[in-house]
Amino acid sequence: MEKKLKVLNLYAGIGGNRKLWKDVDVTAIEINPSIAAIYQDFFPKDKVIVGDAVNYLLEHFEEFDFIWASPPCPSHSKIRLYSAVGRGQNKPILPDMTLWQTIIFLKHHFKGKWAVENVKTYYTPLIRPYEMGNHYYWSNFPIPKLNNSMDRKHNAKIEELSKRKGFDISKYKTDVDKKKILRNCVESEEALYVFNCAFKTRQEVLI
Repeated sequence: MEKKLKVLNLYAGIGGNRKLWKDVDVTAIEINPSIAAIYQDFFPKDKVIVGDAVNYLLEHFEEFDFIWASPPCPSHSKIRLYSAVGRGQNKPILPDMTLWQTIIFLKHHFKGKWAVENVKTYYTPLIRPYEMGNHYYWSNFPIPKLNNSMDRKHNAKIEELSKRKGFDISKYKTDVDKKKILRNCVESEEALYVFNCAFKTRQEVLI
């Protein structure tokens, strides 16, 4: 029997990126306990840890074959800059440099495959990314451009978002807006495509 790939899923949310991965041994890190509980319910075989993603990465990165990270995106987002700040609804904030620190750390210290996902930034990226839809990806393997025209239903109601993302979270109690939770889900199809790009010899590439 082929050994399962050990995957570290940082900033896991409820597991949008993880939804279509098969035959993997996943450790998921999520700082919000209520969101982590939802993730665990959907993926009962995964090891879910409530804690800080950066600290866990620094202490355990050598234990994994593949690392995925989706650091918080609001401070980098075009939406926040032009829709919120531009209209005077929010004050400007400093970009959270965790995104760039994570990329640099993985690039120089992690020997396995890795991918970092985030929104398209309102500024020129400090490190050149791959582009897919409305998102950027950084990795240590090629990610050929995917002609992805899927509708993310970003402004849809919760019921429609739930259907699009494949997660019914109506029964769960959480201190985070459920629409935000669903909107924050990485598109499962994109995440599978990226994962397959990392392991072409072991996985069937998504066509």
